[in-house]
Amino acid sequence: MPEKKEIAIGGQAVIEGVMMRGPELLATAIRRKDGTIELKKQPFISITKKIKILGIPILRGFVSLIEMLKIGISTLAFSAERWELDLELDEKAREKQLAAKNSIKTKVMDFLNYALAFGLAIVLMGLLPYKISDWLKFSDRDFYFNIVAGIIRILFFLTYVWLISYIKDIKRVFRYHGAEHKNVSAYENNCELQVPRIQQFSTIHPRCGTSFMFLVFMISILVFSITDTLVSIYILGRPVPFFIRFGYHFLLIPFVSGISYELLKLSAKRTDNFLVKLIITPGMALQRITTQAPDDDMVETGLVAMKAALGIDYSEHNVKVLD
Repeated sequence: MPEKKEIAIGGQAVIEGVMMRGPELLATAIRRKDGTIELKKQPFISITKKIKILGIPILRGFVSLIEMLKIGISTLAFSAERWELDLELDEKAREKQLAAKNSIKTKVMDFLNYALAFGLAIVLMGLLPYKISDWLKFSDRDFYFNIVAGIIRILFFLTYVWLISYIKDIKRVFRYHGAEHKNVSAYENNCELQVPRIQQFSTIHPRCGTSFMFLVFMISILVFSITDTLVSIYILGRPVPFFIRFGYHFLLIPFVSGISYELLKLSAKRTDNFLVKLIITPGMALQRITTQAPDDDMVETGLVAMKAALGIDYSEHNVKVLD
């Protein structure tokens, strides 16, 4: 089996497209209604490369997370703008469109609301699990408190992902997510970068944001349990009050996300190891919801984004480069 490439490539699905991030370029490819692919490229070097202290292990994980959230929001907004143009330029549906102008704006806003809803879900998964664990009288037992809160948090997250997977527009985003993974896997395995070959790869990838989120939940149980025990025994000398516990758990999120990032990065190189499989299997199982089988056009869109991010020639594709 050919040796895997070392150059890191990754990205995310957007509305009718894929964003890919290479070592020095960020590329977003959008499939327009007429079949052409619009491509937006911009220079990008992570701040963890520019400022050495931000590139140290653990810290780089949290910094990268914030960085990717910022990029993710901006590329989603860009893809929503391009998607709306197709609606405005559809001559056959112009009369219907004019009558339903408000509904089009509403649909675009829905995507922004999904992001807001995700943020709200994170808040609820932060506070409500603690409250439930507290109501169940686990506050005096640090380890069990965090186990129960962690399980509830995971159940909330799974329920949320499962529910939004039934939304038609989200299903298409999940299919582009699958296209992103197939392209990355093909590149990492030195496969010929042609759509039929890329389609042979799985939509599941160990180095994925979905797996990262699940890993954060698991690591948080361990870190929070150890911290609570130390605080209750050596600092307070009594059980940790609810809001004090919630407060420093919130402050520990950068540390938890940093550890999770390092573990995910390490696991991507050792997927055959038993312990690594144990760590990444739950997150990869969840990807069966967050990634769906893409069609050839979706895979080609992801391929253009990946080639552009890596500086590979993409002239064989029907691409319009945007300024």
